[in-house]
Amino acid sequence: MKDKSISIGELAKLCACKVETIHYYERKGILYTPARTTGGHRIYTESDLKRLKFIRKCRYLGFSLEQITTLLKFVDEPNHFCGEVKALVMQQSQVVKNQITELKKLQTALNEMIVRCKNEQFTIDNCPIIDVLFDD
Repeated sequence: MKDKSISIGELAKLCACKVETIHYYERKGILYTPARTTGGHRIYTESDLKRLKFIRKCRYLGFSLEQITTLLKFVDEPNHFCGEVKALVMQQSQVVKNQITELKKLQTALNEMIVRCKNEQFTIDNCPIIDVLFDD
């Protein structure tokens, strides 16, 4: 059975991304360059759709293009193991954990700035929040 042909516009719509994103992934080599019609239009397949959805999900989870390339290498090449994927996902989980820690610090700093402003009628010259932003 032959894969259904999908235009680039349809592919973008099905994956909730822009056509430019698909071109970018092709240039980066993580999405294969598709066949073309005689008129030069790209022809995508269900396999391309599945791969792009995989890439989009990886991006949503915060994986870098380099990490996605590695994950796709695991998929595309024989002799890889789930443990290799797990190690990469554990690494990304630690990155997210570190980002959460940093975001909590930012939230604390912002909340401290909010508390400093005891009088919302201060002029800008006397605004404690502005003063904090100018401090080193």
